[in-house]
Amino acid sequence: MLQNKTNLKPADLDDKALTEFIIDMLHRMHVHETLWFREVEHQLGLERALNVMDIAWSKTKAICGKRYEKEFSGVFDQYILTAGHTGSIDMLSKDDKLKLCACIAKNWLAQDGVWFQAVENIYGMNDAKRCNDSTWARFSPFEAWSVKRFLELPDAPGLNGLETALNFRMYGMLNIQSSRYIDNNTLIFEMNECRVQTARSRKGLADYPCKSAGLVEYSRFAECIDSRIGTECIGCPPDEHPCEWACAWKFVLNS
Repeated sequence: MLQNKTNLKPADLDDKALTEFIIDMLHRMHVHETLWFREVEHQLGLERALNVMDIAWSKTKAICGKRYEKEFSGVFDQYILTAGHTGSIDMLSKDDKLKLCACIAKNWLAQDGVWFQAVENIYGMNDAKRCNDSTWARFSPFEAWSVKRFLELPDAPGLNGLETALNFRMYGMLNIQSSRYIDNNTLIFEMNECRVQTARSRKGLADYPCKSAGLVEYSRFAECIDSRIGTECIGCPPDEHPCEWACAWKFVLNS
């Protein structure tokens, strides 16, 4: 592991590692968009996928550019971030690097939402959810691989490795989350504040029913961190849930 510390978080990284983490996050963002395109093409065909991409990329570019300009005006442009150059990033303070991590994560989430909405608005909710769930079935194991590689985790890091890896997901830079152990073989993970569901709540909307995607997302992520780990859903929308968390998951280390 990068540092010999249990439950490591991005804020614990040294300056060099934090720069590498930023580049890794940018890579994940690009791969996620590619997986969306691949899945829309598979479900709807190349011509429709290109039509969706035309809409999604235009909106994503505008959202990302606006956010980067607002947070880091004059420091670097969007091309530098897209190309993955580290020169301008290295000049940032640690606090600004962490702010950039959050900025990239917000743009990644916006990109995901733009793709979903582009499919939904043209082809309907059923196609959008099908493409979304299938995209997550591929992105989650990729993100687990990316995080595991970045953290230099061993092949079977157990629940401690998973707990740390969950902190380094894109969502880990966006949401408020917590974890606790019931025993040596059982980890409870709670998403205490979900950016997506909180935004819907502010608008007076019901929770987005994300359980179908969550079942794929968390189980695939966990098993790719350590194949011995099984995943159970404690609760996830449309399930009813307490105000303390938006979704909760149980990870069990099987012998």
